[in-house]
Amino acid sequence: MARRAYPPAGADHPLRRLNPHQCVPFLEGLFQGGREAELEALPSPRLMNTHMPLPMVPSAVPGCRVVYVCRDPKDMAVSAWHFLRRLQPDLAFAVVFESVCDGAVAFGPVWDHVLGYWRASRAMPDKVLFLRYEELLRDPAENVRKLARFLGMPFCPAEDEAGTVDTIVRLCSFDHLKGLDANKTGHLDPLLPIPRDALFRNGASGDWVNHMTPEMASRLDKIVADKMRRTGLTFQ
Repeated sequence: MARRAYPPAGADHPLRRLNPHQCVPFLEGLFQGGREAELEALPSPRLMNTHMPLPMVPSAVPGCRVVYVCRDPKDMAVSAWHFLRRLQPDLAFAVVFESVCDGAVAFGPVWDHVLGYWRASRAMPDKVLFLRYEELLRDPAENVRKLARFLGMPFCPAEDEAGTVDTIVRLCSFDHLKGLDANKTGHLDPLLPIPRDALFRNGASGDWVNHMTPEMASRLDKIVADKMRRTGLTFQ
């Protein structure tokens, strides 16, 4: 969205010197910290991040669009465990796994959270875009194009000729971001003492096989299939 103000090939691009959450603030963090006034300072159209469920997001505001990214629940469980261990080093994976099976993850009920955005994307495709993390990994360039079209900022022929999409993919790639000093030092927020490098652990799909037994994976797959039955949403 900011590619005209900040060309993605530019050496001074914000993502080369700042953590992504410094560029795209958490909506709930602004309100929780009493920093609502910072919203007015953001350039329009405002770009914000959130973990909130759909009923709490102002999707009815004219012009507001929502992009939702979800992940295979098995990988999500592993990622959540590694992240939470930065606050609770002795946290056992089994504890997080059971929470996921119960749907009681940090921003749960997780099944309601996912299905809320999924159903909205089917009912209002012009307002809510539902993306799977695994699809982003398989074809990042096409998903960048899809995202730009959804936001009303499709790439023009001149940008295609200049290779802008590929430049954005490289700029936003996991390996590139993980290697930047801005993402290896400091903490996410003064109120949340988690090192920024906690956001860049693995980034791959299928890491769950290194942490779950076949029985655990089968159990979670069955729970997901039951929760998603007749919705059209799958993670296979």
